[in-house]
Amino acid sequence: MMQQLIHRIWYQGHQAKWLLLPLSGIFWFISYIRRLLFSFGFKQAQVLPVPVIVVGNITAGGSGKTPTVIYLIELLRQHGYKPGVISRGYGVNVDGVVAVTPNAKASDVGDEPAMIVARTQVPMVVGAKRVSAAQTLLTDFDVDVIISDDGLQHYALGRDIEIALVDGERRYGNHCLLPAGPLREGLWRLNSVDFVINNGGPAQNGEVLMALEPAPLRLVDNNLQDKFNQQNSVVAMAGIGNPQRFFNSISQLGYKVVKTVEFADHQAFDQKQLSDLSVQHSLLMTEKDAVKCRDFAQSNWWYLPVNAKLNSEFDHALLSRLQQVAQTKKGLSHGI
Repeated sequence: MMQQLIHRIWYQGHQAKWLLLPLSGIFWFISYIRRLLFSFGFKQAQVLPVPVIVVGNITAGGSGKTPTVIYLIELLRQHGYKPGVISRGYGVNVDGVVAVTPNAKASDVGDEPAMIVARTQVPMVVGAKRVSAAQTLLTDFDVDVIISDDGLQHYALGRDIEIALVDGERRYGNHCLLPAGPLREGLWRLNSVDFVINNGGPAQNGEVLMALEPAPLRLVDNNLQDKFNQQNSVVAMAGIGNPQRFFNSISQLGYKVVKTVEFADHQAFDQKQLSDLSVQHSLLMTEKDAVKCRDFAQSNWWYLPVNAKLNSEFDHALLSRLQQVAQTKKGLSHGI
């Protein structure tokens, strides 16, 4: 399976990386030229009238961005802000920009946007051009802070606060750029971000430790109400950036896993494919996968919600920085 081969190359020292290094050199050159164009003013970043927080990473694959975005939405609301979210809508072809509704199909807007809005009902707009998505968000909704789900490398979008996520277990793999390794940018990029959040630890060099706390299982079909019997055995499936993390988590929680099935990140599912897995056992999946299955979910399909947990020092530092940015932008808008 291609995903497993990539994992071996990036994280387990597979020798095929040497064949891919010339392509990594091309990737570096193109990225370098893009950054130069912005640095010297040939390309301009669009500065927006409200604070912009970018939540991203320098690696490809899952690192916990979506739970972090949800955490930020809830934190900002608790302190009187009205956040909105923008995203590219990875894996789907969005024509222009599209507002995400609570019942939006993942196949139309992307699995992560569908999950974020289903969980929080936050105003959210997806589109390949994040600047256009942000402008639509400001025009159509009452928001005073924009959170960009991913986009650390999308330099056309001006930003005020950058948060980079790192997978605490896999970290940066073989430290090579794509495609020979998982890096979108070199490790030097972390020196310019405001916060580095370590998902799963142990935290290093001033990183902020984040834990993903599991909640009780929920049925994928929102119309059904039931409580999972932990004596029941399950088939576990995951179509995320790091499926093994999910499988390890549910085993540690004591669920009786008889089989694990990996799918590609962001993969679309069909009913027969998953029904075949759940003939004899309940099917257990991630929340991100669940939003793709809502329309055809069976009564024995469950998902595990997780909530990001960060420390109060991070909350205070972020809110202080945000307050400074908001006051500065408000002053500029009034000509001060």
